[in-house]
Amino acid sequence: MSVLATAVLAAEEGGHVVNELWFPAPLFGVIMFALFTVLAIVTFSFRDVAHRHAEKVEAVADEHGDAHAQH
Repeated sequence: MSVLATAVLAAEEGGHVVNELWFPAPLFGVIMFALFTVLAIVTFSFRDVAHRHAEKVEAVADEHGDAHAQH
C-alpha cells in the first residue's frame, strides 16, 4: 500500500476520540485562571519585604562597615 493510499484511508475513518479529557475543556481555563490568580496574590504579598527590614540592614552595615557604599 502506498503512502497516499494510507493517508486516504486514515482521512476516511473520520475523527475519533483517542483520549477523552478528564473534565470539560472550559474547566481547564477556569482552573488555570484560579491558579494564576493565587500565584499573583502570593507574589504581590512579597512586594514590600525589602523595605520592612531596612533598619536591620542599616544596623548590620553600621556594625561591619558599609562595603557597598564604595560602589
